[in-house]
Amino acid sequence: MKNTLYPLKFRPILKDKIWGGTKLKTILQKESSLPNIGESWEISDVEGDTSIVSNGNLENQSLKQLLQLYKDELIGKKNYEKFGDKFPLLIKFIDAKQDLSIQLHPNDALAKARHNSFGKTEMWYVMQADEDSNLIVDFNQKMTTELYLEHLEQKTLPQILNFDKVKAGDTYFIEVGRVHAIGAGVMLAEIQQTSDITYRIYDWDRTDDFDNERELHTDLAIDAIGFDMPNNFRVKYSKKPNQSNEMVSCPYFTTSYLKVDQEIQKENTHDSFVIYICVEGEAQIKTETYSEVIKKGETLLVPAAISSYQIIANDATLLEVYV
Repeated sequence: MKNTLYPLKFRPILKDKIWGGTKLKTILQKESSLPNIGESWEISDVEGDTSIVSNGNLENQSLKQLLQLYKDELIGKKNYEKFGDKFPLLIKFIDAKQDLSIQLHPNDALAKARHNSFGKTEMWYVMQADEDSNLIVDFNQKMTTELYLEHLEQKTLPQILNFDKVKAGDTYFIEVGRVHAIGAGVMLAEIQQTSDITYRIYDWDRTDDFDNERELHTDLAIDAIGFDMPNNFRVKYSKKPNQSNEMVSCPYFTTSYLKVDQEIQKENTHDSFVIYICVEGEAQIKTETYSEVIKKGETLLVPAAISSYQIIANDATLLEVYV
């Protein structure tokens, strides 16, 4: 017999990275003995890294098990018809103590043909940024394949990249094919398609403890890079309180900014699950039969079967995501 669905929290999956730091522990209160936590996978259905429920009657069940049991009740009819028992999004927090590698992600067609995977369209919401820290997004001049390869060979790729100074609240939409990297000192929330396919094109000539450089994907990347993409990656959005302010809407997800300082009523009219990522403060999500609190650095999934609920907060900032 199936339990009644309710707002679900999951155990973070923490990833030790060569470039990771301590902010996920010190600012977002993630518990771990890992020295350099680069990523906290909040909701994941990536093979080998499936999220486990941490609250309520379904505690210790995996996201995969929930999908197989509840199907469209969990993710919505249209999503279940499209994705089946595969959850379509991956939600992360990322802390870059050092610059990440320069990279990009292939589109759906390339990812399917080469890796039997989805592509990786994503967006970033900056939660904290040290002074003068940057995000690298796209090129700083008109680019050709020949000019790109010339700089790649000479190890001067940073000369042709666009560096943006960032602060908390800055938001970027990273389409497939767009060259990008998170710079040192930035902590952000990332919303993306369920995919772990990344083409690394430059890694600052770093080596590991054994003097080995990390693998680059120069040949795979050439077909995947968008050399002439529009300059539309910076996201402008409204911050009107107690209502959903759309930030990004694409075929893979819609994300809104939600500042809450009272009790608001929410109706789920999207035929989709809704994910809430708390980026500041704390909020209570309340249904007829269940109540759950999310604090800064926590993520919660409201199943599609829950059509009506309240969000209660004195001063909370949430990202609201559906497919």
